[in-house]
Amino acid sequence: MSRVVNSNSPGKIRSQHRRTIAELLRHLVQRHAIDQEAKDMAAAIRFALSGIHESSMKTIVAWEKRDYWTKADRFMREWEWADSLGLELEKVIKSGQWNELPMLLAKLMPHFVDIETKKMTRPPSHWKGAYLLLMSERREQS
Repeated sequence: MSRVVNSNSPGKIRSQHRRTIAELLRHLVQRHAIDQEAKDMAAAIRFALSGIHESSMKTIVAWEKRDYWTKADRFMREWEWADSLGLELEKVIKSGQWNELPMLLAKLMPHFVDIETKKMTRPPSHWKGAYLLLMSERREQS
């Protein structure tokens, strides 16, 4: 029997989310006003940050199962920013405090400087409706 190769590894998923965020950040910093599309982009960044956090946790759990405690702890500290900045972004979006968005985007930027975004590969359909989806989660949790 041959070895099963998972093409959607946590690392690959993390890389895809990082690329998405890098492209959306590039789009957002070029905007002059917060319109519906900008809200959708911000919400899509929130969802991608959640994806980064989830994929990081999968990696950490796998390493802990193998008793790689030090490696898992180091990895957790390396990626903890995704969850904390994601929660901050969600708070800004759900409270409608859009004046805080530029400062939050500035906090995100250093984590994506290694990704070149000369060509945009994500279509607008990738983020369209993300704001409404994020806002509907609020009602469901209440």
